[in-house]
Amino acid sequence: MSAMCVPEVAPAVTKAASARPGARTPSTPGARWLVVLVSLVVTFLAGSSAPTPLYATYQRQWGFSLVMTMVIFGVYALAVLASLLTVGRLSDHVGRRPVIVVATVLQVLVMLLFADAHGIDALLMGRVLQGLATGAAVGAVGSAMLDISPRLGGLANAAAPGAGTAIGAIASGLVVGYLPAPTHTIYLALAAALVLQLALLTRLPETSPRLPGAIGSLRPGISVPPAVRQAVLAAAPVLFAVWALAGFFGALAPSLLTTLSGSPSVVHDGLGFFLLAGAAAVTTLLLRNTAPRTVLTVGIVAFGLGVAGAMASVLAGSAVAFMGSAVIAGVGFGSGFQGALRTVLAVTPAADRSGVLSTVYVLSYLGFGAPAVLAGWLVVHGLPLVDVAVGYTVFLLLLAAGTALTLRERSVEDAVQTAGTAS
Repeated sequence: MSAMCVPEVAPAVTKAASARPGARTPSTPGARWLVVLVSLVVTFLAGSSAPTPLYATYQRQWGFSLVMTMVIFGVYALAVLASLLTVGRLSDHVGRRPVIVVATVLQVLVMLLFADAHGIDALLMGRVLQGLATGAAVGAVGSAMLDISPRLGGLANAAAPGAGTAIGAIASGLVVGYLPAPTHTIYLALAAALVLQLALLTRLPETSPRLPGAIGSLRPGISVPPAVRQAVLAAAPVLFAVWALAGFFGALAPSLLTTLSGSPSVVHDGLGFFLLAGAAAVTTLLLRNTAPRTVLTVGIVAFGLGVAGAMASVLAGSAVAFMGSAVIAGVGFGSGFQGALRTVLAVTPAADRSGVLSTVYVLSYLGFGAPAVLAGWLVVHGLPLVDVAVGYTVFLLLLAAGTALTLRERSVEDAVQTAGTAS
């Protein structure tokens, strides 16, 4: 069974699409281009998580409050959503390469902006631009990987985000802790990597036909063809839940680990997110040949165990237990996200991949951003961090129970079985 269960009719859909007026026949790149695109996703997501361990440093240098930290977190998520809702479908019309190249150029400029930032205004502007670049890139790059290889591209779509997030979080923490000029070094390294990737991307063969309707595709909205709606409904609760879990570790884990351990080590600022994202990436690889229904079940069980463990460790005041719960939660995130992706993309026509992937990420970033921003707001307005963390875990447990009940509904079972049949 393939890692991404895309129907075998996908090539026929592509041919049909390229026969439309204004379309052109795309080329078929070799597997080496898949490696380039995977490395790009890793670098993009590493860049998105790299600022997290630096927020304490910025606070000391520029004197802003925890409120502003929550604002910085929130504007990035909002910018990603805005980008997904507007340019998320663009590569289905103008081709993958133009969107990928422009997004990568913008991401290079963002890294340079971060490296030269001297105040909160530059940091806010950088996070907004970074969100726009990331939102534009994820649908186009993910679709290009599927165009090249439905099986390997599907696996890359599920594993690369976790790998990139983990690398960015821990690398930034280590840079802050052990290298000079931490607010410059990590960003310059990422900018250099992006420039090298950009040089390769300018030669990337186009994988998708150019079709009319590019201007119309920029109208804010989500793209869910009728044939895909049932699968999206099946996947939506899982996507929201597992990314809300990621938001918990991204927003609260740095402060929680410092509180639980009693140590102000900057490595803690990225460690929780690293453990979650790293475990997610490994889980995706290990379960790549497992049936989608089973993957989703593993995801929900591990999700619940990880969240319960996080709650218990916070109440017990144990940093070690909290880190262990992050690993278990990462298994839940990786398997839940992979299972949801496979369920949706198994029934997605090739011509609609970018729009559908963008819809998947809209649901994901809603889960990632909204609960975490609310939790940060509660902390800022006087509620104890531990109380907010416990409340957040209760919310996550309710989400886990809700997704488990949803999977018992016949419509959801049908969607998951459809994905398994197509693999």
